[in-house]
Amino acid sequence: MKQGVAFTGVPSEEELQRSPGYPSPEDFARGPIAVIECVQEIPCNPCELACPQGAIVVGKPITNLPRFSGQRCTGCGLCVAQCPGLAIFLVHLHYSDEEALVTFPYEFLPRPKEGDTVEAVNRAGEVVCQGRVVKVRSARAFDQTLVVTIAVPKAFAHEVRGIRRPSR
Repeated sequence: MKQGVAFTGVPSEEELQRSPGYPSPEDFARGPIAVIECVQEIPCNPCELACPQGAIVVGKPITNLPRFSGQRCTGCGLCVAQCPGLAIFLVHLHYSDEEALVTFPYEFLPRPKEGDTVEAVNRAGEVVCQGRVVKVRSARAFDQTLVVTIAVPKAFAHEVRGIRRPSR
């Protein structure tokens, strides 16, 4: 079976690892770190403009894949809501002994609330574990996109990329 974004709409592990936007193992070890899962060369650069530390560079031409510098990233998350492809996340592997944090853009109703138990999903939208909403941020600069942070078991930190929308 063919894998990858061109065949399934979901980037493969190989595509992610080859991407210049994917952090190194050393970057993940430092603390909250941006994970850029942009694997298609499209004309886009809001992530570059959003990063106050210059950790994300698209450059010229504007179709370059974003290059990421983990040493410059402070984990502020300003890039998360700015990506029109919803392809930037924050991962914090050392939140606690058992849990990691995953932060992602969220554009659905109803809005999750801090403390909610949620179904955490992978890149394909499949439920992989339960999570707990730790933080929900909304800012005028996010243009109606929420930035949600959930705690998940550490084993799922590299897989979880969102939550299932709860039924009303």
